[in-house]
Amino acid sequence: MPFTQADLLAAAQRSLAAAEAHDRDGWIGLFTADGRVEDPVGSMPHRGREAIAKFYDTFIAPRSISFSAESDLVVATTVVRDVLLEIGMASTLTMRVPTYIRYDISTGAGSDGAAEGDELKIAALSAYWELPAMVGQFVRGGLGAIPAGTSLGRAMVANQGMSGSLGFLTGFRGSGTGRRELFTRFLDAACGGDELGLRRHTADTAITRGDTEPLTTSELARQLSGGTWDKLIRSGRSVAARVERGGRRCVLIAETSRRRGQNRAVLSRLRLFGELW
Repeated sequence: MPFTQADLLAAAQRSLAAAEAHDRDGWIGLFTADGRVEDPVGSMPHRGREAIAKFYDTFIAPRSISFSAESDLVVATTVVRDVLLEIGMASTLTMRVPTYIRYDISTGAGSDGAAEGDELKIAALSAYWELPAMVGQFVRGGLGAIPAGTSLGRAMVANQGMSGSLGFLTGFRGSGTGRRELFTRFLDAACGGDELGLRRHTADTAITRGDTEPLTTSELARQLSGGTWDKLIRSGRSVAARVERGGRRCVLIAETSRRRGQNRAVLSRLRLFGELW
């Protein structure tokens, strides 16, 4: 059956609503049987409902979670939510976490082809937020943060084991390696109308709207020129930011890599989420 953008958006919006309400079964049931949670992007993903349940028990169940949504963007069957999360770690510590959450929506059929009905399900949840910044908030919390940190560490080991706990820490990958600076230079060139500079940064970059619709460098330049960017987030080896122009917003998510034999990052993949202007 056909689904509208409103249907896809509603399927994604149920995720944070269920987390906020501490509806464990409801939240886990939003995912396909082979669903994936990568939170934050760069950490080891949780695959399948059993692993997703352990993720919930570790990171959602013990916390109070609220959020404000800046914008919601739908491209094909992907929804990107631009949100600010407020996570109560303890009575004395509330974390404010700027986040982009990407939801890949499916009709619920698993990889083995088994149908789960006509209800829309989440095949993958990818949360872009900065683990080092989160740790910084913990440190600034002083003595009041110690019980929350100890509780989180125990829950991670109990629910994830040592391998899962270490997998979470891989979210630090890419820290301090110039990815933020690279994306900043690209955004400045793109929004400033410097098409030559934009081409220099995207010479070997695959550029698409969503995952599949190709965009040329000229089309990207027309889309971004004259806009303003903010909320830049580095998550693992990915970098994301939003651009606003004429009251409209889009979110850009870039993947970075290193050229062989060179000690510098390049933009290897760039996805734009939003309507073309």
